[in-house]
Amino acid sequence: MHLSLRPGWLAGVATLALTTPAFAAAPVAGSPAAEPAAANATDNSADQADSIVVLAKRADAASLEFRSSVPVAALSQEDLQHTAVHNVAEALGLLPGVNVMNTGSSYFGGVDGASRGEGMFVGIRGLNSEYNVNLINGVNVAQGMPYSRQVQLSLLPPSGLNTIVVEKASTAEMSGDAIGGTVDFRTPNAFDFAKPFHMSVALSGRMETRDQDYGNAGLGGGFNADIAKRFGDEGQFGVYVSGYYDLRHFTNSELGGVMAAQNDGGWGYLLAGDSSGKTSAAGLNPQHNITQTGIDFGSSSGYTTRWGTNASFDWHPDDTTQVYLRGTWASAKTEQDSTLAEYVSDSKSWKQVPGTSNYLLSVNTISPRVWYETNPELASLGTAALGLRKQMGTWTVSPQLFYSEGHNDRPDHIEASERLNQQDNYNNGQSLPLGGQSITYINGLPQPVLTSAISNAMNNANTVQLARGAGQLTSEYSGQTKYGGRVDVSRDIDNSVLQQIRFGGNYAISHRLFTEVDWSNGKFANLIGHGGETWQSLGLSNSYYSQAFPGVYNIRLPKVNQAALFNYFYQYKNDSSLDTCGGTTTDNLNCDTMRGSEAVSAFYLTGTLKSGNLEVIPGLRYEHTAIHNTYWLMGDGNSVQSGWGNNSTHYNEWLPSLFANYRPNSNAVYRADLWWSYTRPAFVQLGGGATVSVGDTVTTITQGNPNLKPIQAMNVDASGEWKFGRETQLMSGFYYKHLRNYMYDNGSGYINSGTLAENTTIYQTPQNGGSGDIYGLEAQLRTRFTGLPEWMGKLGVNINGTRQWTSVDIGAGVMKQVQNAPAWLANAQLFWEKGPAEVDISFKYRGEYVSQYAALGIGTWDDLWVRPLKTVDAHVGYQLQRNVRADFSVANIFGAYSYWSHVGHDTAALSDVVDSGRTLLLTLKWSL
Repeated sequence: MHLSLRPGWLAGVATLALTTPAFAAAPVAGSPAAEPAAANATDNSADQADSIVVLAKRADAASLEFRSSVPVAALSQEDLQHTAVHNVAEALGLLPGVNVMNTGSSYFGGVDGASRGEGMFVGIRGLNSEYNVNLINGVNVAQGMPYSRQVQLSLLPPSGLNTIVVEKASTAEMSGDAIGGTVDFRTPNAFDFAKPFHMSVALSGRMETRDQDYGNAGLGGGFNADIAKRFGDEGQFGVYVSGYYDLRHFTNSELGGVMAAQNDGGWGYLLAGDSSGKTSAAGLNPQHNITQTGIDFGSSSGYTTRWGTNASFDWHPDDTTQVYLRGTWASAKTEQDSTLAEYVSDSKSWKQVPGTSNYLLSVNTISPRVWYETNPELASLGTAALGLRKQMGTWTVSPQLFYSEGHNDRPDHIEASERLNQQDNYNNGQSLPLGGQSITYINGLPQPVLTSAISNAMNNANTVQLARGAGQLTSEYSGQTKYGGRVDVSRDIDNSVLQQIRFGGNYAISHRLFTEVDWSNGKFANLIGHGGETWQSLGLSNSYYSQAFPGVYNIRLPKVNQAALFNYFYQYKNDSSLDTCGGTTTDNLNCDTMRGSEAVSAFYLTGTLKSGNLEVIPGLRYEHTAIHNTYWLMGDGNSVQSGWGNNSTHYNEWLPSLFANYRPNSNAVYRADLWWSYTRPAFVQLGGGATVSVGDTVTTITQGNPNLKPIQAMNVDASGEWKFGRETQLMSGFYYKHLRNYMYDNGSGYINSGTLAENTTIYQTPQNGGSGDIYGLEAQLRTRFTGLPEWMGKLGVNINGTRQWTSVDIGAGVMKQVQNAPAWLANAQLFWEKGPAEVDISFKYRGEYVSQYAALGIGTWDDLWVRPLKTVDAHVGYQLQRNVRADFSVANIFGAYSYWSHVGHDTAALSDVVDSGRTLLLTLKWSL
């Protein structure tokens, strides 16, 4: 089953690309959008003072940050070229206050998402990625993720962009639904280059070392090119087009200890308070009294291809008029296959320790298994904008029409397994006896206790274990389209404290569709008519990886023939296979379908007042949101019939702001900012599908909650920035956010589930949490050492650090740290330049953070924590000729695990781990 969400016309404008209205709004004076053109700008840079320009050098990014009236952080084109990261999400981790996450919600969650081995989402200043606004050259991009308002930033490779600016505060003319921050990805237009004609071509080669550990080549590469041309009698026309393509192959190692604990009961208390094993022995810290009883381990392999194009057309008929047409298209296709050897604690018991009231854990039997699943994804993100900027004396008018669409589809996800104790009409497989403890620990990682029989069953799974089901297939499609327009008007005022006044408004409407359908075939033996079939006898696997997790788990791992599995699935698929929700055919086709529309109307008024060295920017923004959801109501099969339901939600938010900056001289700026912002709940929380359960006396309805409140925030920022000579720049700042009606990411389920009784009907719906606070300190130092001998070249450092304190009521007065908010974030870079050569050594540190609340459903000590990550990267660049450059980078030189999460803050006994090795990247670029 395949559903198409894409308007056919958009494919025709795929040549429009990744830039956005350079003149989308009249910018705040001194803000990033108001920066003068960088070093590569045209001679007409004065005419381009309000355009979004490319920041070519690190110095350009530093200059933008210093001159901005509000707190921002920027990555230049040079920064993006000097790293071997997989995508722009990882590149953003170089900036202060930004946390990069390689897991998200739905099928991106947990170790499954992390096993891709790349960063996918970013959190800013202690808040999850749902709390950010993402722009491509000023266009607010569509949110295609299922169950979430996240945007998958791993779509965009660093080669496809030139500048990234993180705006940490929201002025009145910006979207108000950004509590974390606004990430603006920028690309150039033809008027950003010094010469009338520009062209560049770059080729890259990539190597993934963990893929090589499994005996594969681990190779990939890419191509990107751009061309810009100004033409016309007076150079009034400009065209810019760029395109990119890259390919990455990966095979990463995966330990699923938390997965085993959540799905197969693969954990237990070593000493329990009773024979049920459900409570920890009295007087013992539960976190120091737990152990894995079963684990999953293996590999996640596949490839990702990304391609996209950026384009712009500009017309400057005179000095007061600028017309632009811009757009972008980015696509990614991922094939991800995970194969895990499973060591399942099939039977456990607790026996009383003589003379005590405690009960000792014993794992009586082990069920050796293998589980295989695919995690394919087709993702895309596009924008288009048509606009005008017209100056009429002291007035400037900037109208714009825009469009965006985003998709995150998972077509044809298939699962299959084999196990020793397979039970069906023809097989009577049995688990293997063990007794005592089933897990030991070496270097902090769980190791299975293997008898000769268990070892044989796991090492020779293809011939010893029995084939189970003939495939379970899920097709999932999720997308959003967004379009609208805006008008921004400004007036400059001479000889007045009030130097400028700005006002305007915008209207955006988006349409959302999510659908999922699932089919499950019966057991192989029942379908074939006899038992004894294995993956090898069926042709599903005829070979092995010699080590499931090289260096840690040396058990052999089957290599699955995916084509053969799909052939079996479609051979045995029939009408009874459809079982999305276990209801009727109509229920199964519609129960996981949700449609929604969201219309946002906004108006703002702001201005710039200046007296001496003090600049003040007051503002007020109003946003009205109307959300309408349609979902499937799944009845009880008797008194309540299935059918489509709908609900509506409306929000009205007044968002005042006040920004002030004081510049006592050209080498210092002090900022103090206060503003209000908010974030709307995810569509699934507002209008998720409903189920009805009818009892003897009451009817229970579980559904989304259209009465959820938006998450609101009061934000404070204070910072100072100083220049010392030409080579040193220092920033220090403080920020504070007070949250109300907090909600957090919970994958695809409801959160803070509460009940509401109306006569004989009980509604179970998601609920808002309470209030919370985020405090943070940021600092950054850029300096180049002076006074060194000429033969030593130029040596410098770039260091930034963030310290955060978070606390929030997640519901019912339960206080927790904010999700995905590390207490510490730090980056340190040492760079050296001499002649045509340069070298960078970078150190990144991300502290521990809470990823999931109540991972085991206990709700006290069992939050899921992600361990600190420390990585070291290196880059070497050389200018071979005037227009030819070579760059070589290595990411994660010392091979740190890219992901390690564990249940409980004080123990790593129940852990998920991903080892994705090192990444090597070689790029050769020619430019004209």
